[in-house]
Amino acid sequence: MASPAETLAASLNMSTFSKATELKKRIWFTLLALIVYRLGTYIPVPGIDPVALSQIFSQHAGGILGMFDMFAGGALMRMTVFALGVMPYITASIIVQLLSAIVPAFEAMKKEGQAGQLRMNQYSRYLTVMFAVVQSYALAVGLETMGGVGSAVIDPGFFFRISTVITLTGGTVFLMWLGEQITARGIGNGVSMIIYAGIVANLPHAMATTLELGRTAALSTVFILFLLVLIVAVLAICVFFERAQRRILVNYPKRQVGNRVYGGESSHMPLRLNTSGVIPPIFASSLLLFPLTLASFTDVQQKGGWLADLVAAMSHGQPLFMILYALLIIFFAFFYTAVVFNPSDTAENLRKYGGFVPGIRPGKNTADYFDYVLTRLTVLGALYLVAICLLPEILMSAKNLPFYLGGTSLLIVVSVTIDTISRIQSHLIAHQYEGLIKKSRAGAAPARFKGRKR
Repeated sequence: MASPAETLAASLNMSTFSKATELKKRIWFTLLALIVYRLGTYIPVPGIDPVALSQIFSQHAGGILGMFDMFAGGALMRMTVFALGVMPYITASIIVQLLSAIVPAFEAMKKEGQAGQLRMNQYSRYLTVMFAVVQSYALAVGLETMGGVGSAVIDPGFFFRISTVITLTGGTVFLMWLGEQITARGIGNGVSMIIYAGIVANLPHAMATTLELGRTAALSTVFILFLLVLIVAVLAICVFFERAQRRILVNYPKRQVGNRVYGGESSHMPLRLNTSGVIPPIFASSLLLFPLTLASFTDVQQKGGWLADLVAAMSHGQPLFMILYALLIIFFAFFYTAVVFNPSDTAENLRKYGGFVPGIRPGKNTADYFDYVLTRLTVLGALYLVAICLLPEILMSAKNLPFYLGGTSLLIVVSVTIDTISRIQSHLIAHQYEGLIKKSRAGAAPARFKGRKR
């Protein structure tokens, strides 16, 4: 038998959406905030030569700059006020999260509840500003002389560096604030929505480029149709794996408090197949592309030798690159899963509230069981991430495709879409619950006074 929440979810329709005033306000606020973000990606930093900047990015598009430009929604390639995007904030949040699993002080802070979470968010903001200052200064210095192309700055010097640091850091802080506003007053996670908007905004250009290759006979019509079918199939697979979870049955014994009996219920603890999310591909690609980007800024390839051969072997589409990419994804999938999910803490919290897994003793045995299940789920999740991330690399190496929607961006688009739809459904279900409660109260009110004499 379906639960009340599932029954309500099935009965949701457009009339329910039209009556959900609060939800519509949140959606409009999210859309307006994303429009503000997209407008900011076209406001250039003063003192930049656009022709020289275009030449620099055409040479380094396959390196780490290309990946950062994807997260920035094209703002880095245009060198606008939002050129750094929200990457400094994401890096700071990940570092604070890692510290909460390694440093005892941060671990204790994490267990303090909402007060501890607020302090950790404050530390993330401080680290964001620090990372933004360092990255913006490095970017300003690099733009003055990059890889022998020449300066992309009209008037290089101290004033340009300081103004660029202030502008880019201010843009990152504004995006951090805008993401928090979307989370509080809009729909979905604000930072994820900003990245999502940047990726989706460049999809029409990628589609037009692919169709242009078909028009010039660089790609056959049959292959383009095959590519469209493949994209739909991969999207369906991503949705399936992102929603897949293992539900562990948890029972709670009955207990009597006064004259009331509590407990005696069963629930499920969901363990996601892909617990680590998109973090492993981001870390893996960053580690691989960073040395390649440094090499492209120097004359290593012009000098030749074993170092130039190594750089060529680690470029996109090469076997060595794909092998290292797959191994790093698997490593970070296990590493980050171990950081975000602690079987011992979960088993201890379950024991405190009287819950237990049927057939498993509470305490260490339950923790070992969680670790056993999670390890096998992570194997499947890591293989899924490897397959999704290597497929675009194989297509690019085989057909020289300008495959903009790579593995990382594809995972972000799918996960953010699923999360946003789930939040919208939650708001609609909550709104329908409120309507049912109001109707029941309105129907019960006259019954109270039925039969009373005035």
